[in-house]
Amino acid sequence: QVQLVESGGGSVQAGGSLRLSCVASGYTYSRYCMAWFRQAPGKEREGVAGIDSLDKITYADSVKGRFTISRDDAKNTVYLQMDSLKPEDTAMYYCAADFYCYSHVFENEYPYWGQGARVTVSS
Repeated sequence: QVQLVESGGGSVQAGGSLRLSCVASGYTYSRYCMAWFRQAPGKEREGVAGIDSLDKITYADSVKGRFTISRDDAKNTVYLQMDSLKPEDTAMYYCAADFYCYSHVFENEYPYWGQGARVTVSS
């Protein structure tokens, strides 16, 4: 079993930055396919950024140039650096992991999910 724990959420003013972390524990494997998703109140969950087992990185158009996903294999951790935050980035952010993504990182059926980290951006 794999457990994912997110941290780093919080409140920030527009234009500010936050960094989310997602640590994997349990059966650990350094080359997970991992992705960050978010869900705002009243909206569907959407993919934000993903990194597959070969380190191919994908971003949603809405965050390109502002968000950066990275991984530290030694720490079993994936990060989401969020810069130039906008009020529309306000949401619960979840990380998800799979041993391998057989489809697009945003469409993969991830078996492992974190509990979520709340991000609030005020104008």
